[in-house]
Parts: sequence; structure tokens; C-alpha cells
Amino acid sequence: MSKSKLEYIWLDGHEPTQNMRSKTKVEENFSGKLEDCSMWSFDGSSTEQASGGASDCLLKPVAIYPDPARENGYLVMAEVLNADGTPHASNARATIDDDNNDFWFGFEQEYFLMDTKTDLPLGFPRGGFPGPQGKYYCSVGGRYTWGRDFVEEHADLCIKAGLNFEGINQEVAPGQWEFQLFAKGAKKAGDEIWVARYLLDRLTEKYGYYIEYHPKPIKGDWNGSGMHANFSNTTLRTCGSKETYEAICEAFRPVAEKHIDVYGAYNDERLTGLHETAHVSDFSYGVSDRGASIRIPIITVEKGWKGWLEDRRPASNADPYKVAGRIIKTVKSAKI
Repeated sequence: MSKSKLEYIWLDGHEPTQNMRSKTKVEENFSGKLEDCSMWSFDGSSTEQASGGASDCLLKPVAIYPDPARENGYLVMAEVLNADGTPHASNARATIDDDNNDFWFGFEQEYFLMDTKTDLPLGFPRGGFPGPQGKYYCSVGGRYTWGRDFVEEHADLCIKAGLNFEGINQEVAPGQWEFQLFAKGAKKAGDEIWVARYLLDRLTEKYGYYIEYHPKPIKGDWNGSGMHANFSNTTLRTCGSKETYEAICEAFRPVAEKHIDVYGAYNDERLTGLHETAHVSDFSYGVSDRGASIRIPIITVEKGWKGWLEDRRPASNADPYKVAGRIIKTVKSAKI
């Protein structure tokens, strides 16, 4: 008889930014398959998702991955349901309109790696600042690079968990890093970002670090953190038409504010029109333009307008489920 540890992961009801919660369920002779993960429950009154008088919320397993850091362990991503089985108001995954997985997403997750002793990013001295931006991006060597051991271990954990992990790099500011994930299907893409974030946050417990997802934690002349969303559907991947691409981009213009509403709290502090961003109140798109709201990759153009688009506005603290759901709705509204 064997026992397995299933770590159920879900999103709480805190606003404006939801947090991850998790707890362990021990199962005997578990098959490792999603269909054999049972529904579970938790105290929603402790997570801003229910009142004390009717506190039970349900956890519906939606994705499972081997847990690379625990013996006989699994990571179970779960949606939150009300006691009657309907999706909870905090459950954005259930609202995504992509049942046929036609939409593909590649998310670029930026974050700051923070020292718990100083509450500053790695590389920032107490009471001062490191040298200005310019030499940290994709740097190598102890003069400009901090946290590589941690980042490499996180990458290994994600790969061992079976996530479609695509890369890592140090970002423009000291202590700022990025990882990339890609998935065919919007819900799967969201699942994988949340599980990767879970592994990232759990790993900090060993190092004495914590992750700062705020889009602009260091004020002044420092880049903020985003979660750029690269996306495509069959039309974008196959149309071969500049006019179709422009029509899809134009569909984003009248709903720009609705996108910003779900692209992460405090994003206006990051989207200033500086540091490789468009201004939060503007909307623009352009080929290979990192200062635009939506960048049309040069590879897409060189392949005859067959490829994908990159929405550069989502913040590092955005919910990938909400980002994907909003992008899908807008793309489907395009008049093409």
C-alpha cells in the first residue's frame, strides 16, 4: 500500500490581487491521473470567499503535475466552486471561452527576487542603489547578476513537473528575472503559470527570499515587471493578411480600458510610456515596437503575416486566466 501527497492549489478571494493557497491531501494507491483526484473543500471564510455562517467552498481539480520536490507528490490545480457546484465569483478560469483550445498563449513572467532581511531586490544595498540600468539585462558574472542558483533551481523544478517551460533570463533591473511558458489552450496556459508561480514562491522558503509581483516595486528610473501575453488562434497563425492583423489589433482599441481593468493592480505605475511601455491611457500597435501596447513580432511579418501578437500591457501580478479570457473575447469580436 502506497501513500501519495496531493497538494491542492487554488486562488483566494483577496482584492485587488488574488493570492495562491494550498493544502495537502494524502491518498492511498493514487493513480496519478486527474480523473482520480476527488473534489475537496476548504474554509472560504478564511480566504475572503465565504461568510462564517456558510463557509464551505469546493475545490474542483482541473490539472495535475508531478511534484518534483516531494516524494510521491502531485501538484493539483483547482477551481473554486460554491457549495452548490457553480463557479465562485473569484473563479476566472471558468469564464474562459476556449473550449476547443484554438487559442495558444505564451506568457513571459517577470518578477523581482527580494531579500527577506532587507526587503530590497537582490543586488540593492541598504540605504542606496546599485549602478543604473544598462548592464543587468541577460548579464553574467557576480558584478551584475544575483540569484542565479535560485532561478536555475526553479527552472529545473518546472521542467521536472512537466510544465512547458521555455526559458529564463535576468531582466533590466538588478534582482529582476523572467521565465517563459507556452501552452496550446488558454486554460492550460493559465494553469501552468499558476503552478510555476507556486513552485517559485515555495522555493523562496528555502532561500530566505520572497517574490515581489508588484508591477513597479522600485520607483524611479527602473523597469517595472510585466507578464507579456503572446497569443494566437487559427486565424492569426494562418491568415497571411496584414489587413486581418490590423483588424484584430483595432478590435482592442475601443475596449482598451476593459483590458487594463484585468491586467493587474497598480499597473498605471508601470505603464508610463517609459521603460519599454505604452502609456496606460493610450493604445497603439506596431511591428517590432516594444513601446506599443501590442507588438506585431517581426517574425510574424517575415512569415507572410502568419504567427502571433504580443500584448505588452499585462502586469506581473495579473491573473493569466483573466488576461487570456479578455484577449479571447476581444479577438473573437474583430470584424474580419
